[in-house]
Amino acid sequence: MSGEPKSANDTICAIATPPGAGGLGIVRISGPDVQESAGRLLGHLPNPRFATLCDFPDESGETIDSGIVLYFPGPASFTGEDVLELQGHGGPFVLQQVMQRILGLGARIARPGEFSERAFLNDKMDLAQAEAIADLIESGTDVAARAAQRSLQGEFSKRVNSLQTSLTEVRVFVEAAIDFPDEEIDFLAESDVLQRLDRSRLQLRELLQDARQGRLLRDGIVLAIIGRPNAGKSSLLNALSGQDSAIVTEIPGTTRDVLREQIELDGIPVHLADTAGIRETSDRIEAEGVRRARQALESADIVLLVEDVTAAQEENASLAAELSSKTGCIRVANKIDLETAANHEQTVQGGSAPDVRISAKTGQGMDELRARILAAVGAADHTEGSFSARQRHIDALNRAGRHLAAGKEHLEVSLAGELLAEELRLAQHALGEITGEFLPDDLLGEIFSSFCIGK
Repeated sequence: MSGEPKSANDTICAIATPPGAGGLGIVRISGPDVQESAGRLLGHLPNPRFATLCDFPDESGETIDSGIVLYFPGPASFTGEDVLELQGHGGPFVLQQVMQRILGLGARIARPGEFSERAFLNDKMDLAQAEAIADLIESGTDVAARAAQRSLQGEFSKRVNSLQTSLTEVRVFVEAAIDFPDEEIDFLAESDVLQRLDRSRLQLRELLQDARQGRLLRDGIVLAIIGRPNAGKSSLLNALSGQDSAIVTEIPGTTRDVLREQIELDGIPVHLADTAGIRETSDRIEAEGVRRARQALESADIVLLVEDVTAAQEENASLAAELSSKTGCIRVANKIDLETAANHEQTVQGGSAPDVRISAKTGQGMDELRARILAAVGAADHTEGSFSARQRHIDALNRAGRHLAAGKEHLEVSLAGELLAEELRLAQHALGEITGEFLPDDLLGEIFSSFCIGK
């Protein structure tokens, strides 16, 4: 997993509260030697699930700290093993002293995420639920936190397992046809097999759509604001963020670097990047800003191409043509508060009008722009039923979808039962990667390595 051999029989310990001083500090211990360690440290094994006030002495018997002790015997614990929690004062030095005492009793420091990893390995939760723990800790919005909680409670896993069951039912029909080729009824020719397969594909598409929504709630949208100098990009950043983050002047080329802000749209984190105006320039500093602007453009999920409605048509049209093939590009006509009748006619270029008309200065059209941004990434109107998801989940669902599409083609074109059965198996294998039923050890280690040390 992480370069060292698995040691599931070790007793592990870690500080479970954030670094720094605080009123409360928790040291968590899990493993087969918890009962012995508790006896040597406390002089007795506390009653299960009862808060007990105890001293935490060092090796010589001198008290390091005093606090609450909670004992959770396995398998009815978070990790499925015996777990002991020492809840004392949150001073860094005190916590380190308690940790040194626990290490002296034979425990080792837990790897990042090892408590959650053991919970997964001991069937206390599946992998999607374990990942939801980290998502809940890292959530930056109220909606994201609720979505992570739903995944932790198993909402995502239930839907994956339901799809697995549907595919198993299809495989029963297919494999019956393979095992009994001489039967009068050709199971593969029966429309029921195709109908079952189509229902499973629809179920997968709906799950994929909701998972994409869940990934947005977790990771957010990367949005780059692109345009010519003085088009109002910095004013738009300030309007979206609700604060004067960027310097705004009438002088073209004020922004030389990428300025980043994070906002929230309907519970979805949005990572904004205000960029230098794109134009040909001999100024080395400005040229570097233009290069970084194009770099931000390439990595963005959504691009807001800001066009000055008071500028010459050619200035807007050339950059619009350059970005016409960019997926997720929204053309924004800005400064409509300064627009004349002649300017208005110029906003329709080559038969293509801007997607949204706004005034970043007055706020006109900003609600429509926010709605267009959410629509461009497929955000649902309501996120109350969403669950959290990660890109690896999206990738697994996409692979499963490709296998089901290939299986349907084998069924319709040649009634090739063996090929259809193999595609169904591969689809189920891809789905199993989400919950951890099928997963390489190296990927498992990579997933848990991103967790907190004490979780």
